[in-house]
Amino acid sequence: MSAGPVPPDVIRSGYAELVVTDLAAARWFYVDVLGLVVTAEQPDALYLRGFEEYLHHSLVLRLGEVPALARLAYRVRGQPQVDAAARYFASLGVPVRRVPAGTTLGVGEAVRIVDPLGFPVEFFYDAEHTERFTQRYDLHPGNAITRLDHFNVMVPDVRAGHDYYRRLGFGVSETIEDDADNLYAAWLYRKQTVHDIALTGGAGPRLHHIAFATAERHQILHTCDMLGALSREHHIERGPGRHGVSNAFYLYLRDPDGHRIEIYTTDYYTGDPDNPTVRWSVDDNRRRSFWGHAVVPSWYTDGSVVLDLDGRPVPVSAPEARESERTGVVVGADGFAVATDGGTRRSVKLGNQL
Repeated sequence: MSAGPVPPDVIRSGYAELVVTDLAAARWFYVDVLGLVVTAEQPDALYLRGFEEYLHHSLVLRLGEVPALARLAYRVRGQPQVDAAARYFASLGVPVRRVPAGTTLGVGEAVRIVDPLGFPVEFFYDAEHTERFTQRYDLHPGNAITRLDHFNVMVPDVRAGHDYYRRLGFGVSETIEDDADNLYAAWLYRKQTVHDIALTGGAGPRLHHIAFATAERHQILHTCDMLGALSREHHIERGPGRHGVSNAFYLYLRDPDGHRIEIYTTDYYTGDPDNPTVRWSVDDNRRRSFWGHAVVPSWYTDGSVVLDLDGRPVPVSAPEARESERTGVVVGADGFAVATDGGTRRSVKLGNQL
């Protein structure tokens, strides 16, 4: 009996396309402040990459009326794997479209789907090569971004998302769980780092953030200083700080349209086949902040709208609310929010993330 089509061999997160409402404002944020390299510029789009990236782009900013996620894209291991993606997702019964080379500037023939979680996803291999600026230190700003690192998405059913990505061949580096085997968040990878995709519990499908890596912590701090010097510190949503999950040093920013961008460094290697999964308790406050800082409510509640393959907003579903037997409070997003009040740790509900 046939087992059915084999999933495509995904290498890593490849690029994302965001819809922005003001291309000049977006260019200021992503190029003038964050320092991403402009590969190409059109009247309605910018194609950007980090300093060590040699593919045409890792981020597309496209002009539109409503801020949204237009697409996440994964690179696969060779052009035949694009065909494998078409066969596999057709067998799942989800929308599948072949797109000719050049439909996205710099990208070869690809396959686009709406995945079982509701996200528009592209699988590609062929892409235009461009100059890698790894040692062009004469061009590097003080906060130079090296590369795209990962995507983070909000889904109402993290277990279903975890199982879907496991079937695609992703490893699991870390999770947030409780004693009843409820899964609140999961970090999954194909490249040899902590994640290419993270699943955060919440109303979805929505984009939580896109993350770019820097080589060193001081580059993240330089971004904070730049925004302060420009009196634009309101773009800083959270951090800088250190995550418990992933151990990464982080900064969360909001672009002029409200899209969340993480700047990220110093996670760890996951490339061995027996790499263990780190499992965090849902009521361990260090999971989101290793230093114990409270998380701002917007980080749990806000996310970018997701578009389908025809550019229409995808309907959002809320997760099922769960009540902790231990505390009696409602558990949502990635679990308990723990605040410090007069030296006493207490669990609280966060906004309307349920």
